[in-house]
Amino acid sequence: MRVARWSATHPWRAVAAWLLFVALCLGAGVAAGTNSATSEDYRVGEAGRAEAMAADGGLQRRPVEQVMIHARSGALDRRAATAAARDVTARMRKLPEVEGVAAPAVSADGTMLLVTVTMKGAELEGKSHVDRLLEQTAQVQRSHPDLIVEETGNASIGKGVDKQRGDDLALSETITLPVTLITLLVVFGSVLMAGVPLLLALSSIVAAMGLSMVFSHVVPDAGVGNNVILLIGMAVGVDYTLFYLKREREERARADRPSPEAVVEIVAATSGRAVMVSGFAVVVSTATLYLATDIVFSSLATGTIVVVLVAMISSLTALPALLVVIGRRSSRRAARRAPAKKRAETGRVWSALLRPANRHPAITLCVSVLLMAGLALPTLGMQMRVLNKDSHSREIPELRSYDRLTGAFPELRATHQIAVRGEPSQTARMSQALRDLGRRAQADPLFALDARPVPRVSADGRIAVLDLPVPFRLSSDEALASLTRVRQELLPATVGRLPGVEAAVTGDIARDVDYLDHQNEKLPLVVGFLLLLTFVMTVVVFRSVVLGLVGVALNLLSALAAMGLLVVFFQHGLASRLFGFDPAATSAIGSRVPLFLFVILFGLSMDYQVFVVSRIREAALAGVPTRQAVLDGIGRSAGVVTSAAIVMVTVFASFVFLHLAEMKQIGFCLAVAVLLDAFVIRVMILPSVLTLIGQASWWPSRAMRRAQRVPDRLVSPAPVFP
Repeated sequence: MRVARWSATHPWRAVAAWLLFVALCLGAGVAAGTNSATSEDYRVGEAGRAEAMAADGGLQRRPVEQVMIHARSGALDRRAATAAARDVTARMRKLPEVEGVAAPAVSADGTMLLVTVTMKGAELEGKSHVDRLLEQTAQVQRSHPDLIVEETGNASIGKGVDKQRGDDLALSETITLPVTLITLLVVFGSVLMAGVPLLLALSSIVAAMGLSMVFSHVVPDAGVGNNVILLIGMAVGVDYTLFYLKREREERARADRPSPEAVVEIVAATSGRAVMVSGFAVVVSTATLYLATDIVFSSLATGTIVVVLVAMISSLTALPALLVVIGRRSSRRAARRAPAKKRAETGRVWSALLRPANRHPAITLCVSVLLMAGLALPTLGMQMRVLNKDSHSREIPELRSYDRLTGAFPELRATHQIAVRGEPSQTARMSQALRDLGRRAQADPLFALDARPVPRVSADGRIAVLDLPVPFRLSSDEALASLTRVRQELLPATVGRLPGVEAAVTGDIARDVDYLDHQNEKLPLVVGFLLLLTFVMTVVVFRSVVLGLVGVALNLLSALAAMGLLVVFFQHGLASRLFGFDPAATSAIGSRVPLFLFVILFGLSMDYQVFVVSRIREAALAGVPTRQAVLDGIGRSAGVVTSAAIVMVTVFASFVFLHLAEMKQIGFCLAVAVLLDAFVIRVMILPSVLTLIGQASWWPSRAMRRAQRVPDRLVSPAPVFP
């Protein structure tokens, strides 16, 4: 830990270097800008193939906005509505971003007039140009105050979701920062000491956000990076600092008039190494998300890895320096008295909590495992779905407009797009087959066809596309049935009979279905590598195969128990009844949530595993018998684990109050998992297991066998890691 030692001996230079690093990261990010994911980055499965085929022929989906005109009350004044529609059409056609404006359409009940505006470029590019369209719609509204003129569409909804995500981040900070500060004040009893973890965490988040902009040019940003940086950055940033600070107080109280530099050197060799190991554990665990070959998971992984690495850098540079500066200025007598009192209080509480595992380890183990297994049981009935426009918060104005649009024009809820590719000589046959498919769909109640749809053909005649509207919600059984009908019946009976012709189906429904199938296909690969890496890392760190197996089992149990509670609260609707959550956000589990949670929970569980077991191993290497070493190690780490758990739960729980359904579910599950890990796994199950196994816990470590042959040696704390 030469970097930490240098920081301790040159504190002001180290602090300045850290501040310069943060400024450079932020500056580099602003200069580079964010490279957002494009439509191509999201393509998976058959839907992705269909989109690639359509794009090859210039027939890909364009960004489309719908401008609705309806009465404020009573019947629609058709003359006034027509005048407003002409105004919309004229204004939109003047915009360079607009490719075309369709003739106004009247809803079946005559209450709404609709003007459809198609923008230029790829579908996802519309979000960067839609502001100009929204401005024109607002001007039309001001010119026709007696009517309601509003706009919706994927681009404007995307802008609305982004705005809500930004507001949610601000809300999360408003909740998290004061509660975290209060928690740290209770732990340390000092504003100065409480401010250090918070300031380092916030500066780490700022640096990580800047670096994430730079890395987005390697792994495009899917719009979720800042959310996860704030979520993970506050948790691990404060926790890593806590582990340092608590050990620093312990060493300062133990030593006889120690110098701040000497204390920091001891802390760097023990808790500092533990921070590095646990940080790399989170990084390695999170990196398995790249195996999912999905742009959203890659973006989540990048944000998490960047913020954890930055937090680790702060623990090597700014933190040791600040500890020395504070140590030089603080009263040694007060520094000794405060931690001694805290240790006494903590010792009594944790001795009582550890008593069952110490006196009755077998019973404690059985009861605790049965409890966790019972909590995990609902995971077997987990139902996942892609959270889409139907499940987003209706506090977004554009989504309320979307609901009014689909109420008047239900056929605009979803569309299947059938793409066909063949040789130019087969153009006529492909078009005829698609017309035949449209004729069959026209007679089917699963589709909304007033007239037979007409195929669109590329200029070279190789690609043809047919659109089939569906009047049902995206995730409804009817919508899913319509996709099955197209893929398994209509397509094979028509286009499928043409030799040498390739066909595929995309659209909103197909994208969701194929995305979920893609995730389920990758899930065993990601989980398998995660379990293997967790085992290997534990064995390498602690030189024990037994601890590797125990660690994997406990992490798995903790993650499954938390997900079981997630199913009960969100899928079964308990959160809606207890907390008034929107039922649309609680009827199913977001498709990305389980895999992301599984990976992150393993990483965070490794945090506790490393810090708790390292203190146990430290005592055992000093010759303390394993049974007593378990009690000593957990007792010494109890205070910091408790404090860290409170901070993590506070940060994660704040995300439950956000609007995005996925963030609610992620925040809830992470908060529950931390509580279970800190107070059941590490207090009941882990000490029971290690007590029952005894010295075999360290197999095949030779260093531990030698240390255990000389019990009760009075030596200085051994390094945590060989």
